[in-house]
Amino acid sequence: MRTNVVLDDNLVAEAFKYSDNIKTKKDLIEIALREFVKNRKMKNLQDLKGKIKFADGYDYKKMRAGE
Repeated sequence: MRTNVVLDDNLVAEAFKYSDNIKTKKDLIEIALREFVKNRKMKNLQDLKGKIKFADGYDYKKMRAGE
């Protein structure tokens, strides 16, 4: 999707300082958007803390071992 935006030059420069081998603003913005979405998804999962009731006898360790 093609979009034109005006970015804060100082913020872009700072973001490039923290980036690993990112060369273009397009790549920088794509990574920033991916990280934004990832962080929001994690936040939504954290909102579930204490709201999920597991079935009696549920053994997550046994499931990890593939037993």
